[in-house]
Amino acid sequence: MRNFKFTFWGGLLLLVVLWVIAEPAVFQAGTFMDWRKPMIQLTGVIAMGCMGFAMLLALRPRWLEKCLVGLDKMYRLHKWLGISALVFSIMHWLWAKGPKWAVEWGWMEKAAKGKRIPPDNVIEVFLTQFRHTAESVGEWTFYAIVALIVLALLKYFPYRWFYKTHRLMAVAFLAFVFHTVVLFQFNYWATPLGVVIVALLVTGTWSALVSLVHRIGQRNKMPGEIMAMRYFPGVRALAIEAEVKDWPGHEPGQFVFATSSAAEGAHPYTIASGWDPKNPRLMFVVKELGDHTARLREKLKIGQKVTIEGPYGCFTFNDDRPHQIWIGGGIGITPFIARMQTIAGRKEQKNQTVDLFHTTAEVDEQAFENLKADARSAGVQLHLTIDDRDGYLTAATIRNLVPNWHEASIWFCGPTAFAEALKRDFAAQGFPVEKHFHQELFSMR
Repeated sequence: MRNFKFTFWGGLLLLVVLWVIAEPAVFQAGTFMDWRKPMIQLTGVIAMGCMGFAMLLALRPRWLEKCLVGLDKMYRLHKWLGISALVFSIMHWLWAKGPKWAVEWGWMEKAAKGKRIPPDNVIEVFLTQFRHTAESVGEWTFYAIVALIVLALLKYFPYRWFYKTHRLMAVAFLAFVFHTVVLFQFNYWATPLGVVIVALLVTGTWSALVSLVHRIGQRNKMPGEIMAMRYFPGVRALAIEAEVKDWPGHEPGQFVFATSSAAEGAHPYTIASGWDPKNPRLMFVVKELGDHTARLREKLKIGQKVTIEGPYGCFTFNDDRPHQIWIGGGIGITPFIARMQTIAGRKEQKNQTVDLFHTTAEVDEQAFENLKADARSAGVQLHLTIDDRDGYLTAATIRNLVPNWHEASIWFCGPTAFAEALKRDFAAQGFPVEKHFHQELFSMR
C-alpha cells in the first residue's frame, strides 16, 4: 500500500507544485475575484491529471503493475483517482459558476472588467474562437461524468450495466480534452506543467480510444473452453475448470479476467489451481455474491467457449521469511488453494513452514475435505474456523496457535474490514504490517 499512497499523494502534490511554478503571481491575489481565475485553472489541472492517469490505468499496463505491486492496487488507485477527479471537477465547476450566481443573487458586486489585451500568438487566437463552445462542452460533460462516477461507486448497480456505462467515461474524457486544450491558460503550455498536461492528455486520449474499440488487454487474451463444473451448495460456490492451451503459465495467487458473455463483459476471478503445462487447465471457484455470479450455474455449460485474460497480480507468496501465515476469509481461500497445489505439484523443498487459517460462516463438507487434502499434500498446517462453531477468528487466536508469528509474513485474502482489524491488532503488538502484511485488494469497483 505504500506505493499506492506515494503515487496518489505524490501525483497530486506534483501537479500543485508545477502549477505554483507556472502561476507564481497567485500569492499576490488580494480579493476573492482575484483568486477565481487561478483556482479555476488549478482545480481543472488536478481534475484532468487524475482523469488522464486513471485512463492509463484502465488499460491494465503490465509495466505499471510491478511498480504498484499488483493490478488490484492499480484498480484501487484508479478508483481513488476517479473520486478525486469528481471532487476537483465539482470544485472547478463551483469556482466557474459560483461567483456568477453570487452576483445574480446580490451577494457580491460584479467585478469591474479590465481592458482585455488581444492575443498576439496565432495559435492562441485560433483557440480563442472555440472558447464559448469549450465552456458549453465542459459544463455538459461535467454533468454526465458526475452521473457516471456515482454509478460506478454504487455497489448495487448491476455489473453488466456498470461495464457498459463505464465505457462512456472514455467519451467524456475526450470531450474534456477539447475543453482543456482550448481553456488551459495559454502561457502554461511553455512551462513544466504544460509538458506534464500534454503527456497526460496524449496518454489519456490513446487509452480512451483503445477502450472505445474494445482492445483493453487484447495482447493478454487467450481462448479457452469449459471442461468441467462442480457446485458446492453448502458454501454456494461453483468450481469451473477451463482448458486454455496457449496459457503462458501463472504464479499461485494471480487472477484473470474471464469473459463468457459479451453482454456481461469480463469478470475477475482468482485462479484456484496450480499450473501444469502438460494439463493446461485453470480452475476458478466462484461464489454466488451478485446478480452475475448467482446465474452462472444456469448459464455456463460444458464445452462453452470463454476468453481468459491474464495472468495479473503480485500476491504471489514470494518472501524470505522462515514462516508464512495465510488467512483466507470465505471465498478468499482461492489463492491459497492454488499455492498448495503448486507446492504439491512441484514437490518444492523450502525452508519455510506455513499455517493456513480459513474462516467461514458456511459449511460444505466436500469442499472442506478437498481443502484438507490440498493442505496435507503441501505440508501446510490447516486451521479451519467455522463462525457458529468456533466464533470469529481473531489476531489473538492466530498468535496463540503460531508461537513464531513475529518471524512470519502474513498473506491475507478476504473482507477488507477483517483485514483492517487484523492489521491494527498485529501492529499494536509490534508486527511490521507495512512490510510483512500482504493483502489482496480483490475489488475492481
